[in-house]
Amino acid sequence: MAALGIAMGAGSWFSALVLGVTLLKCLLIPTYHSTDFEVHRNWLAITHSLPVSQWYYEATSEWTLDYPPFFAWFEYALSHVAKHFDQEMLNVHNLNYASSKTLLFQRFSVIITDALFVYAVHECCKCIDGKKAGKELTEKPKFILSVLLLWNFGLLIVDHIHFQYNGFLFGLMLLSIARVFQKRHMEGAFLFAVLLHFKHIYLYVAPAYGIYLLRCYCFTANKPEPTASSLFPTLPFQAGPLPCILGSKLLGFVQCFGQSAVCHRLLSVGKAGDASIFLILTTTGHYSLFPLLFTAPELPIKILLMLLFTIYSISSLKTLFRKEKPLFNWMETFYLLGLGPLEVFCEFVFPFTSWKLKYSFIPLLLTSVYCAVGITYAWFKLYVSVLTDPPVGKTKRQ
Repeated sequence: MAALGIAMGAGSWFSALVLGVTLLKCLLIPTYHSTDFEVHRNWLAITHSLPVSQWYYEATSEWTLDYPPFFAWFEYALSHVAKHFDQEMLNVHNLNYASSKTLLFQRFSVIITDALFVYAVHECCKCIDGKKAGKELTEKPKFILSVLLLWNFGLLIVDHIHFQYNGFLFGLMLLSIARVFQKRHMEGAFLFAVLLHFKHIYLYVAPAYGIYLLRCYCFTANKPEPTASSLFPTLPFQAGPLPCILGSKLLGFVQCFGQSAVCHRLLSVGKAGDASIFLILTTTGHYSLFPLLFTAPELPIKILLMLLFTIYSISSLKTLFRKEKPLFNWMETFYLLGLGPLEVFCEFVFPFTSWKLKYSFIPLLLTSVYCAVGITYAWFKLYVSVLTDPPVGKTKRQ
């Protein structure tokens, strides 16, 4: 009976996390949405109303279809559900159409397709070593990882406020990573190839996959097989400083940061050094998302959600690695605390200065540059760790 209770408990906490974050997503339905909402509505209309040969040539709207074919077919499939909500949203000439039914459909389409992300998180948690597991549920690495992924602040505001479909795309990436950890390399490679046909920005990660598969799957004769974790330290090259500085391309930086941070979450519950890098990268990257939500009603939402996520991330990982050295040195602590005064200046001081009209770009510039420093530092620190730490296999033998 005790064993049965433990088994049921293991499933119930994950279900509770999923249910809780799903309810939060539903509460965010009425919030502000960006022009990406109209982008995806237009793509629904294009794929539903026109023959395939015209999908990539239709230019009635400035938001032309520019994602790879799998995403176009994804929009096509959604359009056949959308017609039962509001047929008018599928009219190519109904520019900026946003009826209440259209809003509900598009918001719920993001929430429902997140099911793939939830499944991928569950699979990734199976790959986590439980040796560090504490007696309390909240101290177990699998629980911490689940919260860091399912309740990710970045995905919540980008997908469920700003409006995009990153959840199920990250689900494909995480599932691919999980299959690599499980030594199911062909499945992992296939899933990643599928992902590339959904969104081309994931080409950033392709060199890492290619090199890893060559090492561990193609050229393994008479050689010790490298561990799956050797794949991930090669990823942060995608989060370099240039995209951070280009404020006008902030969302492009966000995509790069997100891919790197997701992989770091897999590492953050395994080693204190990786946890430190993860916290710097995630906290800085999440703050860089703030300019995406510039309307007043969303100000308390983004501040509260980020504070809750950041406090949980730091406290849970500090507890997990309490027997090791502190996660931050004095310089890192000073830098992260500096995000507070920066936010106060950008949101509460600058709008009341005489510079607001003539130099309205200053808050975005300060945010971009400050975050660029943190992202670059985390990137540099990771590579120092990769080049100086002993190989995983050697560490285990010792």
